[in-house]
Amino acid sequence: MFPLQPSPLFRPFSTTSPATTCLHCTGALPLSIRMAASSPRRERDPRKRVVITGIGLVSAFGSDVDTYYEKLLSGESAVGLIDRFDTAGFPTRIAGQIKGFSARGYVDEEAEQRLDGSQVFSLVAGKRALEHACLGDYKIDRDRVGVIVGSGFGGGTMSTAGVRSLLKEGPEAISPFYVACAFTNMAPAVLAIDRGFRGPTYAISTACASSNHCFHEAANHIRQGNADLIIAGGVEYAIAITSVAGFIACRALSQRNEDPRTASRPWDRDRDGFVIGEGAGLLVMESLEHAMKRDAPILAEYLGSAVNSDAHHMTDPRADGYGISLCIRNALQNAGVAPEEVNYINAHATSTPVGDLAEITAMKKVFKVTPEMRINATKSMLGHCLGAAGGMEAIATIKAIITGWLHPTINQINPEPSVEFNTVPNVKQQHEVNVAISNSFGFGGHNSVVVFSAFKP
Repeated sequence: MFPLQPSPLFRPFSTTSPATTCLHCTGALPLSIRMAASSPRRERDPRKRVVITGIGLVSAFGSDVDTYYEKLLSGESAVGLIDRFDTAGFPTRIAGQIKGFSARGYVDEEAEQRLDGSQVFSLVAGKRALEHACLGDYKIDRDRVGVIVGSGFGGGTMSTAGVRSLLKEGPEAISPFYVACAFTNMAPAVLAIDRGFRGPTYAISTACASSNHCFHEAANHIRQGNADLIIAGGVEYAIAITSVAGFIACRALSQRNEDPRTASRPWDRDRDGFVIGEGAGLLVMESLEHAMKRDAPILAEYLGSAVNSDAHHMTDPRADGYGISLCIRNALQNAGVAPEEVNYINAHATSTPVGDLAEITAMKKVFKVTPEMRINATKSMLGHCLGAAGGMEAIATIKAIITGWLHPTINQINPEPSVEFNTVPNVKQQHEVNVAISNSFGFGGHNSVVVFSAFKP
């Protein structure tokens, strides 16, 4: 067990010690200088400003971004019975499973057969994002284009299939693609290989915070001058017998099998766990300078982000929301945004008894509950898409900025009285977004927050 009190090595400096007295704290500096030093400043250098020029996804609502958001706005649930494997004997038999998916036109049949589903999702979402960014005929410097795509399970279905083959038929039955396609890093790798992108390319796996971690690192690479453009986000092909069984063992999943569409109910007092989902959400992130040179369509601006750790528990967040609130504050500081500028939050809100209220507690530490603030939960309709959740929710956030409409949080039937924020309950709301944040948190205490706004030259 770690000690609850910090060791002497990490004890804070005394504020009364002459050696550590800060001029800001004593007020020795003029007030105007102290305010200027503490006020957040937004990035103005076009080489370091990061804009979103394309979005691509794979979802239970299809792979067309406009259709995806229209279904979210209508409050449609994607949750239903699992049919990918036999769920007999499973206490949870529901998921936000993608059905009727086709990679035609993006992945050839032979490649689709040998790749894990997460890698197929990466290719489809990535190519659609590039199309959306009008990069089809533009000659980009491929040495300066990267792919950073995260996942929680990675090639988990390939791994499961390989173990099955090994146990039933022996080692000779293992696919020669088993090792490569079971790795998490293969999702960004296959897209980079397919497109010939030679910039920073790797995967990040921080469970359900993976997508936001990828946005964070992609922006850092661009701001440091290592890349002009990066495709970033997350993928998850999660509805597999092992992943569902594993979450059941954790007692994390809803068992509302008789009424699947109402199973995911963030902030409702009758919530009984999350609904597992899957998909992909990727953004084309590029420097403003590069985007302007090619006259790119600019959808929104990435202002900043932050990542940190709760250092608390393998699966539960801190009930007091300390780690989350710190991450939000750090993200706003990185973005050059004051808390009062934020008027929309796409919340992590998984529909778990502990997690939902811990996030609310954290938000109240940073933001006031005002009539202007709105929060909503994309997971109420898609379920929890794990490593892809942040990517798919970033797309929902950007569409809210573009359209001026917020999708509802459905299944708000018996709301928690302590929430207090306007959760856009059950019906979409028109709302002009000034600055938005999107939260993603993962098992292991991984916290991540990204900040977006409309692009203003």
